[in-house]
Amino acid sequence: MAFWLIIALMALVVLAAFAGTLLRTRDGDRTDGASFDIDVYRDQLSELERDLERGTLEKDEAERAKLEISRRLLAADKAHDKDTASGRAPAYVTYAAIFLSAVVLFGGGYTVYYMLGVNLPGQPNYPDMPLSERIAAAAELRETRPSQAEAEAALPLWEGPSPDVPADYLELIAKLRAAVAEHPNDLQGNELLSMHEGRLGNFIPAHEAKARALSTMGADAQTGDWAQYVDLLVLAAGGYVSPEAEDALAEVLKRDRENLVGRYYSGLMFAQIGRPDQAFRMWRDLLEDSPADAAWVEPVRAQIGQLAAMAGVEYSLPPLAQSAPVLSGPSAEDMANAADMSPEDRAVMIGNMVEQLMARMASEGGSPPEWAQLIVGLATLGRTDRATLIWQEAQNTFSDYPDELAMINDAATQAGLALPAASDADTPDASDSEDEDRARQLDNIVTDLSDRLATEGGPASDWALLIATLGEMNETAHAAQVWAEAGRVFAESPEQLELVREAAVAVGVAE
Repeated sequence: MAFWLIIALMALVVLAAFAGTLLRTRDGDRTDGASFDIDVYRDQLSELERDLERGTLEKDEAERAKLEISRRLLAADKAHDKDTASGRAPAYVTYAAIFLSAVVLFGGGYTVYYMLGVNLPGQPNYPDMPLSERIAAAAELRETRPSQAEAEAALPLWEGPSPDVPADYLELIAKLRAAVAEHPNDLQGNELLSMHEGRLGNFIPAHEAKARALSTMGADAQTGDWAQYVDLLVLAAGGYVSPEAEDALAEVLKRDRENLVGRYYSGLMFAQIGRPDQAFRMWRDLLEDSPADAAWVEPVRAQIGQLAAMAGVEYSLPPLAQSAPVLSGPSAEDMANAADMSPEDRAVMIGNMVEQLMARMASEGGSPPEWAQLIVGLATLGRTDRATLIWQEAQNTFSDYPDELAMINDAATQAGLALPAASDADTPDASDSEDEDRARQLDNIVTDLSDRLATEGGPASDWALLIATLGEMNETAHAAQVWAEAGRVFAESPEQLELVREAAVAVGVAE
C-alpha cells in the first residue's frame, strides 16, 4: 500500500506542474515583448502629464510627444492582440489536455507496471510460485524434458570439418569409419573413432562410438571413460544435459563422487531444470576444489553469481588464483607430541584432529598430504577399516597424479595398512552391487528429506533421520548444518530438540 501511495503522489506532482503551465498560458500572463512595450508606453504617458503639470515641458512639445507615444502604444496593443489571438487555445481544449494527461499518467503507468512489473510479459495474472511448487515444477520438467535424440534433431546439421584440416587426415578418418562399420564391437577402433570425430566437432558419431566402446569394456570401463561419454553427449546436444547424459552422470558419480567433470555437468543439469539452489551449491564447491586452469572454471564463474541470486544467497566470487589449503589435520609433530601423553589423552587429541579434518575434507576437499594425514590418523586410532576405505578412494581420486598417489601409498604402508588383493578389489560381486544400491538409496533419502524439510518442515524424527543418513554417508559438515538449523526450528521444543541431538551426537556433530 505504501508503494502505491508514493507512486500516486509522484504522479500528482508531475500532473500539477503540467496543469499549472497550461493554466498560466490560458490566463495570459504578460511575459511577451508586446505586453512589456505597452506597460512602458503607458508609464511614459503618465510621466509626460506630470512634466506638463510641473511646467517643465511646453504644451506644444508635450502634445507632439503625447501623439508619438500614443501612436506607438496603439501599435504595441495591436501586436499584443494578434499574438494572444493566435497563441491562446480555447478553454475546453486546455482542460481536455489536463484530463487526458491524468488518464495517460495514472492509467498508462499502472498498465505498464501490471504487465512488466507484476506479471510475466504476455501472461497476465501469473502469480509468484511458492518454493514447494517450484520444486514440483522442476521435478516435472526433469521427467518430461527432451531426450538426447530430440535435442540433437533440433540443432543444425554438422557443417563438416574445418577447411584447414589436412586432406590426408580426413582420408584416415574415412578409413577408420569404414573399419568400425565392419567391426562395430572393436574396442580400439571405437575409441579412436570417438576421439577423432570429437576433434572434428562431429559429436554425434563421437558419442555413439564411445557408447559402443563402453559396452565392449563392460565392468572394466573407468570413471574417465564415462566422464568422456557425458562430455560428448552434452556437446552433441548443444550444451543441454539430456536424460541419457544424466544416466551417464550417475555412473560417473557412482564410481567417484568427487569427480570434477561429473559435478560440473550435474550442476548444469540442475540449473537447466529450474533448481538454482542445488546448482549453486554444486558449483560453489566445485570452484573451491578445481584448479584455476580447469576448462569449466570460466563458465562457472560467469554464471554462478546469477545462480546465487536466483537461489536467494549472497555470494562473492573467490579470487581466481587460490593458494593451497592450509593443513589442519594431525601432522608428524602432533603425533610426536602425543607420545608424551597418557593413552586416553592421546586418543582424544588424535580423535579430535581426525574428526575436524574429515569434516573439512567432506565439505571442501583436501590436498594429498591431508589424505595421507587422515589415513595415518585413522590407523593410529585403530580404525583400520575406515582408513583402508579412504585409501582405496584415494586410488581413484589421484589416479591421474602418480606422484601424489605414491606419497599417500607410502604413508598408508608405513601405518601398517594393506589394500585388498587386486582380484578381490577388481571383481564385482553381490556385495559390491549391494553397496552401490545402498549408496543410491542414501542419496535419495537425503535429497527427499532435504527438499521436504526445507519446504514443508517436519517432525523431529525426520530431522534426526536426515542427520543420521548424512553421518552414514560421511557428510559430517552437511550434518552439522542440519543440526544447527534444527536448533533454530525446535528452539521452543526441548523434547523434540533432544531427539535430534541424540542423532547429532551419534554422528559426531554435537556434544
